[in-house]
Amino acid sequence: MSLGTFAGLWTSPLAIVVALSVVIGLLMVVLFGYTSDQKAIGVAKDRLKAHLLAVRLYRDQIPVVMGSYGKILRGTGVYLKLAFKPLLYVIIPITLLMVQIDRYLGSTPIALNSPFLFSVHLAQPSGPSSAESGLNDVSIEVPPEISTTAPPVHSVTQNDVVWRLVGSKDGQYRVKVNAGGSSVDKQVCIGSGLPRISTIRFRGHFWDRLFSSAEPPLPENSVIDSIAINYPDRSIEMFGYGMNWIWLFFILSMIAGFIFKELLGIQI
Repeated sequence: MSLGTFAGLWTSPLAIVVALSVVIGLLMVVLFGYTSDQKAIGVAKDRLKAHLLAVRLYRDQIPVVMGSYGKILRGTGVYLKLAFKPLLYVIIPITLLMVQIDRYLGSTPIALNSPFLFSVHLAQPSGPSSAESGLNDVSIEVPPEISTTAPPVHSVTQNDVVWRLVGSKDGQYRVKVNAGGSSVDKQVCIGSGLPRISTIRFRGHFWDRLFSSAEPPLPENSVIDSIAINYPDRSIEMFGYGMNWIWLFFILSMIAGFIFKELLGIQI
């Protein structure tokens, strides 16, 4: 395998997801092992197995079976209590990591010469007349590599202005939006590769921004509430099936986790 082929392999979305799944699967198991009471979890699991076995062995004795079901419920509660805190240590950092990875693997850049929508949503006006006036006041400035292919569409009910744009050259650009006497901009990624993509830029909306945007917030005094681009979702193929990277990551990391659990002898 040539150096170029090797480098290309490790920049492919599938190779990145597989490598991340193996590493994260290992880290999840190790972190769970260090933050949990392994002895207590082992005892809880053994008791659950014993009660399940009692249900099978004494299925003709209703009082014994009902008592075993009650012990199974209590034992399940004990197990969940033991596993809850370690799961928090595992889930929170992994969730934050996945949010960052999704910036690169969740969407693809806009293809060359492929039209896309550039949407500007204004803050809610005081009335229909002010809404129409505000929408008419919105304009954009595009770099030479990006051009408009149709007049803007104004939606008074949604308080949106939408442009149809097209990019003619690979790269990352800024489209400037003028509204309310001030200007802001929005990143646009054209071409291919794995750039850090932000599908939307918000004013405020802390939680939405945390999970959906990779750009700084719009100024608080801006009349613009959000700017969005309809980037295509990325589909990663494996064994002939295409899926979102998060589903593939979840499946592969769980498989890797169970393998490492057995190899390291960690109770989960």
